[in-house]
Amino acid sequence: MNYPISLEEKINFDKIRELIKEECSSSLGTAFVDKMTFSKDLSLIVRLLDQTEEFRHILISGETFPTSNYTNIHPYLDKAKVEGTFLYEDDFHEIKLSLFTLVGCVNFFNKFSEEYPNLHQLLGLVQLDQTLLKAIERVIDEKGKIRNNASKDLSLIRSQILYEESRLRKVLDRIFREARSKGLTPEDASVTIRGGRMVIPVLAENKRKIKGFIHDESATGQTVFLEPAEVLDINNELKDLEYMERREIQRILTQLTDILRSYIPDLRKAFQFLGLVDFIRAKAKFALKTESAKPLVEKAKQIEWYNAKHPLLQFALAQQGKKVTPLNIQLDHNRRLLVISGPNAGGKSVTLKTVAMLQYMLQCGLLIPLDPHSKCTVFDNFFIDIGDEQNIENDLSTYSSHLMSMKYFTQFANKKTILFIDEFGTGTEPQFGAAIAEGILLELNKSGAYGIITTHYGNLKEIASKNQGLVNGAMRYDVDRLEPLYQLEIGKPGSSFALEIASKIGISKDIIDYAKANIGEERVRYDRMLNKLENEKVKYEQLVSENARKERLLDQRMKEYTQLKETIDINKKQYIQEAKAEAKALLDEVNKKIEITIKSIKEKKADKEATKKLRADLEVFKAKVKPEKEAIMAPEIKVIGGEIQVGDFVRVKDNGAVAEVLAIKSKDVEISIGDLKSNVKLKRLEKISSSEMKKEKKSIAKRSGFDTNAKMMDFSPNLDIRGRRGEEILPLLQNFVDDGHMLGLKDLRVVHGKGDGILKNITRNILHNMSQVKKVSDEHADRGGAGVTLIELKS
Repeated sequence: MNYPISLEEKINFDKIRELIKEECSSSLGTAFVDKMTFSKDLSLIVRLLDQTEEFRHILISGETFPTSNYTNIHPYLDKAKVEGTFLYEDDFHEIKLSLFTLVGCVNFFNKFSEEYPNLHQLLGLVQLDQTLLKAIERVIDEKGKIRNNASKDLSLIRSQILYEESRLRKVLDRIFREARSKGLTPEDASVTIRGGRMVIPVLAENKRKIKGFIHDESATGQTVFLEPAEVLDINNELKDLEYMERREIQRILTQLTDILRSYIPDLRKAFQFLGLVDFIRAKAKFALKTESAKPLVEKAKQIEWYNAKHPLLQFALAQQGKKVTPLNIQLDHNRRLLVISGPNAGGKSVTLKTVAMLQYMLQCGLLIPLDPHSKCTVFDNFFIDIGDEQNIENDLSTYSSHLMSMKYFTQFANKKTILFIDEFGTGTEPQFGAAIAEGILLELNKSGAYGIITTHYGNLKEIASKNQGLVNGAMRYDVDRLEPLYQLEIGKPGSSFALEIASKIGISKDIIDYAKANIGEERVRYDRMLNKLENEKVKYEQLVSENARKERLLDQRMKEYTQLKETIDINKKQYIQEAKAEAKALLDEVNKKIEITIKSIKEKKADKEATKKLRADLEVFKAKVKPEKEAIMAPEIKVIGGEIQVGDFVRVKDNGAVAEVLAIKSKDVEISIGDLKSNVKLKRLEKISSSEMKKEKKSIAKRSGFDTNAKMMDFSPNLDIRGRRGEEILPLLQNFVDDGHMLGLKDLRVVHGKGDGILKNITRNILHNMSQVKKVSDEHADRGGAGVTLIELKS
């Protein structure tokens, strides 16, 4: 049950219909858009959402799907069902193209039945084989014309027509050449057709010089178009053949129409399927434009939405280069009716209309713009009271019309109802309007209904804070700048900020003081308290945001430090092993040289000169193996001593790291090592000079050969190899996995697409042979499925 009758116009759902119609390819799809209606059947709604979600995946995947010739052939079927009638060539051509589209859709869903099971179920509407399509193809060619071989008689007739036309052309050309040589024809004239017969142009003054029949003359009357008597019989023969051709074509089309007539019931069902596909595709295209998703639809009555957006507001702001502030909202059995308060133009009505629009869209089977993990439910009744329903004919004022709506709400609202009331209680004297609104609100709460109500009345805020089932909500407001933040905060009432806005605008202090006095001190204190709470909340959120930013920065620096340490440890072990191996080889070579020298001296009993020569050779060899350059050693840092103060440079005794002192609290010192901040005990530090600090930084720069920060900034955990050749993949994957492993990452992704599976197989084969790789698997179906390979690296 929906209220009022003009509900769709009130929430602008009629504009959503028009936008979806724009995405349809034909009237087949738009007819289903017109039929789209609010449903309370949970299983039906879920099925409609699943169908649209599956088609959204088809559009995202880039799979080839028929996109044209969704033709409405029902007018042709209505014509063909009458015995003795026949369809024209163009009609059959349209039917043939749309049948090709139908076959393409059926083949696609059969091929991907497992990926798109809900769309595959729609094939139950199609009971049509390709017999009719083949029959039409035998008669109608690619250009929509009757084929020459559509029948034996037609083939003979058209062959005879070609022969007679050729003979006629030869005779006319001869006559025309003779007439032109005698100057009987205009210059630059040629053989032409008039009244369906081939004629020659002749100057009017010469028309008696050639025997024949005049069929036409030029606009000036200077030229006549004459059919020579010599070709009269040939033209008559051609006319007879054309009549025969027309009769044969009519016979063929009648016969083909008779064949089609028997398929009319199956064709109607099949094209209902085609229209449904066009409709679902349009919904999916609209979902992509609005960044919509399929939420979790549950039987339990609750609304838990994250980052919800009004689709029409999205489009409107996008044209202005702006973005919608997303809405987060939660309603459940304990907090069913949300009473939203706050300043004018603060977003109360937009919030109400957003929830109303998305709930209605959902129950019409449309995907909605919010996060997919949001939870939704289905209501049987949808009531709304927004705008001005003043009716001159029935003598209803604005307030009377609102009361009529409230009467309906209180009579028919129940636990399966969702209702929306904008500017509750306005339109009459505030004192009485607030009291009546209070009574209606309590009655609606007793009914167990869910919904959203916007108001400025303080008594309604108080009622909402004291009764279970009701909950206050406030639209956030920047009190300092007097600007709305368009953010909903559930759990507390909002202030209208009337006095603050008036003061900011420049209303005199006397007027504002008078207003405060008449409002009452208690009310002023209440609003002041709300303002204070709002300010404190803003400051608290800023502090939380800043602390979260610092935490993230600290986590990043610690991760970089850990990765750098691991890299240094790995390189250190590698360098030591290489150095040991080189030293052993060098030592073996030196010992061998010495042994040879000693042996030579002993065997030859060398004299003094020979011994000197051998020793000289040995010195030359020693010079060869001597290192060319001394290793760079870390310079010794001089400690200057003295009391450590804030701003001094220090060295950590344990590990030699140099740092700057940021703060000192008793025996705890906060220091900065580069971008990393840390707390250490005072006794672990020793003071150094600023010049020593600069030397140490230069020394570190010389000794360091690996920039982890730069590497982390440049590295992406996603590698796209679509379109690459097979021989290009190995080095790409090798470097990608090596860098990821070196940086300490655990998970990587390779995007190769589905296609024929060639790139996927090459990628998997290479990864299985890499020692760093622990496991490979397919991505989740919603994020690419078999078109993406997930890599889990070893620790």
